[in-house]
Amino acid sequence: MTLGFIREGDKLLLGLKKRGFGMNRWNGFGGKLQEGETITQAMIREFNEECGVTVTKGEEFGVIDFEFRGKPDILEVHFFRVLEYSGTPTESEEMKPQWFSVKEIPFSQMWSDDPYWMPLFLAGKKFKGKIFFDENDKVLKDDIKEVQKL
Repeated sequence: MTLGFIREGDKLLLGLKKRGFGMNRWNGFGGKLQEGETITQAMIREFNEECGVTVTKGEEFGVIDFEFRGKPDILEVHFFRVLEYSGTPTESEEMKPQWFSVKEIPFSQMWSDDPYWMPLFLAGKKFKGKIFFDENDKVLKDDIKEVQKL
């Protein structure tokens, strides 16, 4: 899976998920790979589908394995920062984009793991790790480490 973010100065673009996995939470833009896609291609496609933005340059900055208690699948998510794009973020059937000040990120309306890795992203650092959730999507354990390269 992919998850991408656009930061412009002290503003961060998030999308309110309107349906499906993560509904009613603010998050980055992304999703599952389609057959034959690279991780980068999937990130570019998902941005375009979810908010109408065309990503022309991005950089991977993190990888986290997410495990949910009682569920056998582990979600490997690759995190990207968008460095260049064109278009204006526009609401889609799936996401409602909105700019937030980095000082006013709505963590209480996001996944509970975001405060564990978001400071590294905001500081321009790379990371790898694992997050373990309970059945209510609360973090039971985290193992996020800053790395020099992915």
